[in-house]
Amino acid sequence: MIVRLFAVSILGWMLGFAWFAIFLPQPLDGRQTDAIVVLTGGAGRIDRGIALLEGGAAKRMLISGVDRSVRPVELAAQYQAPETLFACCITLGREAIDTRSNAIETARWLERRDYKTVRLITTDWHMRRAALELRQALPGRVAIVYDAVPSRPSLTMLAREYNKYLLRRAAALLGI
Repeated sequence: MIVRLFAVSILGWMLGFAWFAIFLPQPLDGRQTDAIVVLTGGAGRIDRGIALLEGGAAKRMLISGVDRSVRPVELAAQYQAPETLFACCITLGREAIDTRSNAIETARWLERRDYKTVRLITTDWHMRRAALELRQALPGRVAIVYDAVPSRPSLTMLAREYNKYLLRRAAALLGI
C-alpha cells in the first residue's frame, strides 16, 4: 500500500511538472493597466516594463527588489531610458529580497496609490509562483494581468521552481 501511494505521488508530481514546464505563461499584449510591477532577477524584465511604460500601457511602474546602492540615474543609463521617465513614473522598491517580499512590497505600493489593475512582469518560469504570492498579498479588488518574459530555462531550473511553487501552494493551503 505504501509503495502504491508513493508511486501515485511520484506520478502526480511528474504530470504536474509536465504541465508546469510545457505550458509556461506567455507575454501579454499591450493592454492598459493602472500600473506595471517588474520583479528584478531575470533578463528582459526591466526592458519589457520600460517599453510598456513608454508605450503608454500604464501610468506608473514599480521595480521591486532593487538593491539599495542602485540609483535611478544608473538604471536609466543601463536601460537607455530617459531620466525624466524614472523621475516621474518609476518607483524603485528596495525592501524585497525574495518573491514573497516582492508581493508584500507590491501590495503596499498599490494600496497607497489605490490602483485597481496591475500588470505583473517576471520571467515565464517564475510567473506562477510570483502570481500566487501577489494574489495572496493583494486585496481581491485589484485585478492582476500576467505578462511573462520568455526564457529558455534548464530542466533543473524548472524542477527547482516547480518544487518551490508546490511548497508555496501547500503553505497557502495551511494559511502560512
